[in-house]
Formats: sequence, structure tokens, C-alpha cells
Amino acid sequence: MTIHFIGAGPGAPDLITLRGRDLIASCPVCLYAGSLIPKAMLDWCPPGARIVDTAPLDLDAILAEMQAAHEAGQDVARLHSGDLSIWSATGEQMRRLDALAIPYSVTPGVPAFAAAAATLKRELTLPGLAQSLVLTRTSGRASAMPERERLATFAASGATLAIHLSIHVAEQVVAELSPFYGETCPVAIVFRASWPDERVLRGTLSTIAAQVRESGLERTALILVGPALAAEDFGESALYSTGYDRRFRPGGGV
Repeated sequence: MTIHFIGAGPGAPDLITLRGRDLIASCPVCLYAGSLIPKAMLDWCPPGARIVDTAPLDLDAILAEMQAAHEAGQDVARLHSGDLSIWSATGEQMRRLDALAIPYSVTPGVPAFAAAAATLKRELTLPGLAQSLVLTRTSGRASAMPERERLATFAASGATLAIHLSIHVAEQVVAELSPFYGETCPVAIVFRASWPDERVLRGTLSTIAAQVRESGLERTALILVGPALAAEDFGESALYSTGYDRRFRPGGGV
């Protein structure tokens, strides 16, 4: 048997990968993060599957479910929201499975920042403005930020920032970023990207905190900051220019 860790994507059921969907359909046990996984995905579970909402469970209880499935020779679909590579709390689960010699696989998912960018219809890296995207967060109850990973450190680069799990401290985010980006820097906040109740706030570092207060948003929202969010006057990539010589399209230059 195998524990299949599956990135379920940002919310919309059809944004899960085909591999993830097929694994759900093949596993007689499904463990899912109930507060973040759309219930429609559970319809792919096979008839008679054991379906467990792990939201109220601690790590020991979750591992007990995995061990029980292992002893019964049953594959497990372990669903987490977004992509598993960031803030998924899968690292400690995999460490324990390694210690128990229980096999597992990892299937990536569409991350929240990608879904948010799609909602905004924006490319987050534009020639001459930003060629880097920083995925970060502020300190929270579940995990503190290392001192060297302060917002100011990343802001000094001028890169596009995708700030997760921080909507509740929007004013703090604005205060830390304004000295680097300026008060007129574009900001977009996407609440529950790709879900039916998705909401978008657009503004600048000088206006966004007030919008957050008025909206009442407190969780499940991504803050995007950087000039690429609103720029129209930017250069074009040389990738598709007629004189650009590349492997699959030799250029016409000398």
C-alpha cells in the first residue's frame, strides 16, 4: 500500500491534476483537510471508501489512520490544499512515515499564488520590472518566521511578493513594505482564489489596509505586492522577437 499525498489545488475542483483525481478514485481511504478541500472532490472516492476529515485531528491521530490503512493493505489519498511544497504540514507526516517504513508518494497541485494571478489576469514577472517572485508569510501561531526572512529583506529586492497567511496583519505588512516600494505601489488581495465566493481587492500600499478593514476579510486570502501588478508600460521579452536565435527557431540575424 501507499500513502498518496495529493496537492488538491487552490479550490476549484477542476484545478486538481488528472493524477490527483485518479489517485483519489483508486484509494479505499481518503484523509482530507475539511476546512480547505471542496467537498465535490470527495465524489471521486470509490464506493464504500473510508473518508476522514482531518481538520479536528492532531498529528498522532492522523498517523494512526495511516498506520491502520497500512496494516489493512489499503492505499490512502491524503488531500492537502494548494501545492504540497509550501506550508502544507506534510514534512512532519512524511518524516514519521519514513520512521515507520510506510511508503508514500507526492503529487503536486496548483498553488494559490498561480490561481490568484490567473484571477487577476496578470503575469507576475515582467521584463524590466520584476523577474523574481517571492513566496513568503508573516509569523503566526503555527510557525514563527526566522529572523533573516523578514518582509523588509525581501522587499529590498523589488521583486513581486506573494504574502500568504497574513491578511489579519495587513496594516503591519503595509508598514513594513512602504519604505521600499512606495505608497503608490500596486497591491491586490485575492480571497479564496478559484472558489465560488472568491473576492478581489485592488489598491496601493496607501489604500489597501482600509479596504481590508472594510471588507472584514480575516483568512484564506493572498496578498500580492509589486509594480508588475498594474504595469502597462514594460518591455517585451526577446523570446519571441524576430531576431532572437533559439534552438527551435533560428534567428534571421548575422
